[in-house]
Amino acid sequence: MNSPDWKTLRDKVKRFVEDRVYPVEHDMDYGPRTQRNVIMARLIEEAKTAGLWALGHPQEIGGQGMPFLDYVHVNEVIGRSFYAMQALGTLSLQDSLMLHRHAAPQWRTRYLGPLVAGEIIPSFAMTEPDVASSDPTQLQTTASLDNGRWTINGRKWFTTGAGDAEYTTVMCRTESDAPRHECFSMIIVPTNTRGYRIVRETPLFGIPGGHWEVEYDNVQVPQDNLLGPRGAGFAIAQQRLGPGRIFHCMRWLGQAQRAFDLMCRRLNERVAFGEPLSRKQLMQSHVFESAAEIQACRMLTLEAARQLDAGSDAREMIGIIKVVGARMLHNVVDRAIQVHGALGLTDDTPLGRMYLHAREARIYDGPDEVHIQSIGRRYLKRYRSDGPGFDFGEPDAS
Repeated sequence: MNSPDWKTLRDKVKRFVEDRVYPVEHDMDYGPRTQRNVIMARLIEEAKTAGLWALGHPQEIGGQGMPFLDYVHVNEVIGRSFYAMQALGTLSLQDSLMLHRHAAPQWRTRYLGPLVAGEIIPSFAMTEPDVASSDPTQLQTTASLDNGRWTINGRKWFTTGAGDAEYTTVMCRTESDAPRHECFSMIIVPTNTRGYRIVRETPLFGIPGGHWEVEYDNVQVPQDNLLGPRGAGFAIAQQRLGPGRIFHCMRWLGQAQRAFDLMCRRLNERVAFGEPLSRKQLMQSHVFESAAEIQACRMLTLEAARQLDAGSDAREMIGIIKVVGARMLHNVVDRAIQVHGALGLTDDTPLGRMYLHAREARIYDGPDEVHIQSIGRRYLKRYRSDGPGFDFGEPDAS
């Protein structure tokens, strides 16, 4: 990548997010869809002109090929605003990589270029309303193959972006007699396919959340819409989720940094009982606890990224940061709202929507409880029968 180092790019991205994205967030939250589309198209064009578009996408698919560890730092700044992810091209990274690695040539030709260019958006359907998707082996959506065509039946929800997406990648049961983690496959479904029916945009805490419930009623697509081999759905999902969870955590750190900035400025500006709030010891404690949690989570997340970049699956670290990061974000935003008082409850600051996303973070990509149980079990297993145990100080421990 013939470009400035990540520190220079991080600074440029930060200025873009603060100067170009922050001012339009309210219109993006509450404006009509036509207005939102015009604003986003303008932001995308500005990002491309500034050389900030698709930084993390590999060069062979049209991105700028920024190294993974460098991009992790930049993604932290992008994460300060939900809309910056689409404006800077990062929103499609996981889906672009999935298509690049696993899709048939015709689907790479049809979708990959426009996806990386920001001309279309993807959606991904895994979660279902009628089963506990924390155990994805319970998923009920099925796909059967007959005469070279898949027929898909089922219902998904929390399909992010489905209302505007060109296609949805659907996780569905395709095998009946395989091991339970080899029973599922991923299939590409263009959203204009007969039988693909949007039921509703699912409201989150009373407001539209950009997540859609979709019914698949005898949806038929060609056999080569399959991603990878049959039964490889879980393997592809894990390949997608590892880096994805690290990107989530870096974006949460960006959100927490923004909330921390708002909190500290408010404490210095607001006067109560004859002195600035910043002079109150309890308020200083809010600052200390938030700074400590942000810094601790940041170090954990960067270590997980380093391990993944070095070739480890980093499963323990990724599970830890998923839980720690979601808690950190919730705590920091909660303190910032408390410091703002009544203002923190209004939509005059971004804190309310950030709080909503912080609460979501403890559920999506696997609820906290699943990660806690899984990682605890993995550590304990190493101590059974005089096993070697685990030394956190050992170089490259993972």
